[in-house]
Amino acid sequence: MDVAPDPVDPEVIVITGAMAAGKSTVAAALARRFTRSVHVRGDLFRRMVVGGREDATPGAGPESERQLDLRYQLGTACTDAYAAAGFTVVYQDIILGEHLLRVIQSIVHRPLSVVVLCPSSSVLARREEGRSKVGYGEWTPHDLDRVMRAETPPIGLWLDSGPLTITETVDAILGDETRLITP
Repeated sequence: MDVAPDPVDPEVIVITGAMAAGKSTVAAALARRFTRSVHVRGDLFRRMVVGGREDATPGAGPESERQLDLRYQLGTACTDAYAAAGFTVVYQDIILGEHLLRVIQSIVHRPLSVVVLCPSSSVLARREEGRSKVGYGEWTPHDLDRVMRAETPPIGLWLDSGPLTITETVDAILGDETRLITP
C-alpha cells in the first residue's frame, strides 16, 4: 500500500452511501493513504446517545430528524476541527437525500470532495447477509438504494464499488478528480 504525499492544503473527503456499501472499510483504507489523516465515523455520534435515541427509520418523527441533524452537525464540526489542525479528513456517514447538500454546506474547510459509494441493491443485500451486525432494521437494501439514487443530488464522484476490491476502490477515488466539488 502506497502512502500518497500529503496535499499542501489538507483535503476533506466525505464518503457516503447506503448501509453495506463499504463506507467504513473504504474510508479507513483511504485515510491510511495519507501520513496526517483522520477517519471521522459519523455513526459514532448516533451511538453516543444512550437514552432517548430515536434512529432514522421510515416514517420517523421530528425527534429522529432532530437527532440526525445533530449527528451531522457534530460530524462536520469534528471534521472541520481536524482539517483546521492540518489533517486530511475522511468523514464517513450515511448522508442521503437533501441532507448531503446541508452537510456539504456546513463544512467550512476547503478543498472538499464527495464520494458516493453506490454498488447495486443486490450487492448491498448480499453484503448485508454476510455481516455480523444488523444495520438495516426497518430499511431494506432496496429502500436505501432507491433513496440514494432518486433523492440524493448527483454531486461529486459516484462510484459503483461492487466489483472492486477495497484497494481498487481507494485507487479509483484518489485517481478521479470529479470527487472534488470545491478547489
